Amino acid sequence: MLMKTESVQFKAIIQQNGKMNAAFVEFPFSTKELFNKKGQVKIKAIFDEKVEYRGSLAKMKSECHFLILTQEVRKQLGKTFGDEVSVSLLEDKEERIVEIADDIALVFNENPEAKALFKNMSYTHKKEYIRWIEEAKNPETREARKTKMITMILAGKRGI
Repeated sequence: MLMKTESVQFKAIIQQNGKMNAAFVEFPFSTKELFNKKGQVKIKAIFDEKVEYRGSLAKMKSECHFLILTQEVRKQLGKTFGDEVSVSLLEDKEERIVEIADDIALVFNENPEAKALFKNMSYTHKKEYIRWIEEAKNPETREARKTKMITMILAGKRGI
């Protein structure tokens, strides 16, 4: 059995998720044996020894776990569906913290209820909201998105 601090290495074919522009690779090992976990496993991965990624091994209606390759990762690799990729990963035990810009923090400080709801969200949902605001190309859009985020959070919407 591998020690949990050692990286797990394998090669896999990038597969397409249905007809969507979404990709994954199958994890060819037992997460129970390697990480003593059956469900989701937070990981740090390096693809083709050059592109780093923090994510999770997930199991959704399948026998094996899989690892998502985001469009950004595929773009950096210059690879797509059907291509082979080498993967080196290990369990990620570091706390995941979403950095919040001052102007966004100010909006939360003005809306304590939304701030409390946001604080209790998963890392992924927090990251989605913050990325959505930060990707705004002009200041008006950024302001509108901050306002909309507060409305969405108060309405119970967990992510974008």
